[in-house]
Amino acid sequence: MTNPASFIPLDFKRLDEACMLQNSQSFYQLMSRRRTVRDFSDQSVPLQVLENALMAAGTAPSGANMQPWHFVVVQDAAVKKQIREAAEIEERELYDHRASDEWLQAIAPLGTNAKKPFLEKAPALIAIFLKKFTFDKSGRKQKNYYTAESVGIATGILITALHNAGLATLTHTPSPMKFLGEILRRPAYERPFILLVCGYPADDAMVPNIKRQRLQEISTFI
Repeated sequence: MTNPASFIPLDFKRLDEACMLQNSQSFYQLMSRRRTVRDFSDQSVPLQVLENALMAAGTAPSGANMQPWHFVVVQDAAVKKQIREAAEIEERELYDHRASDEWLQAIAPLGTNAKKPFLEKAPALIAIFLKKFTFDKSGRKQKNYYTAESVGIATGILITALHNAGLATLTHTPSPMKFLGEILRRPAYERPFILLVCGYPADDAMVPNIKRQRLQEISTFI
């Protein structure tokens, strides 16, 4: 039987329907303006904003509450340069040899290529690592569960928190990303998941003119 002492009362405030509707509409309007940005300003961002966003990400649900994520915030110019150089090696290989014609055609409207100057110009890169294992205080190795799902949810909350704070982001996933663990000296049991580029958009930033699917296209109510 579960020990009752291991539970605490839920901190939850129920809202009336009018407030729920207003909050949901306001949040949708906020998130509808979120766009992936590739043109960043080099203006620094407040450290506490990044810290708050990371703490928000850390509230994500996870398998068995193992919290299988680690976030490395990179602001050092020399390290960002290293990451860009390593990422562009993988990107050139992708565009020149690995990518299928179908994939290249799919991303063509977005105007992307192997050059990734935003990795140096943006004030912060957040490398998100997936922890296959966790070690307790005694050093005992514990397996983590549902790691991809858990880290994916945490990443989504992080992107949302940064957008809510007034920052732009870009999810960068060069493949493979082993170089990230090497450059950032992360242990072998951590796998690079996403490199999140973060900062203010450049004053002249442009984004592709794309449309999002309608509610009827992305959902079914039964």
